[in-house]
Amino acid sequence: MSLQKIAHVPPPTVGPSASVMEAVELMAEEGVGAVAVVDKDELRGIFTERDVMLRVVLKNRNPAQTRVSEVMTSPPQTAPDDMPLDEALNFLLDKHIRHLPIVDREGGIHGMLSLRNLLEHMVGYLQRELHSLDQYMANDGPGG
Repeated sequence: MSLQKIAHVPPPTVGPSASVMEAVELMAEEGVGAVAVVDKDELRGIFTERDVMLRVVLKNRNPAQTRVSEVMTSPPQTAPDDMPLDEALNFLLDKHIRHLPIVDREGGIHGMLSLRNLLEHMVGYLQRELHSLDQYMANDGPGG
């Protein structure tokens, strides 16, 4: 399955000169925990809730005057769209990250995968499988 099918597409983006406040407002508006930082159609970084907490709030920086480029995570970890779901999950867990830009071969960003969306998808899949097995077992007749 394509990661884009469960990722936030298109991903919310800001330019490197955007203020932290602008990025946070976009994150709130879109209901996401991260935005891609893009300059001239090239992914430059990722700005996450964790960046807000550790690099802005903890450092007592003014979010209206701080540029995203000053506090973003760069270079960002990325994944190709054809990465298997279990590999994407292991990658997120191994790297201790919650958001992963989905990119094409040229590095163009097409979506933002969150750990939450990935886990919700996998839990839904497992629930359907369990229901299917329950139905199979319930329909098994005598001798069967």
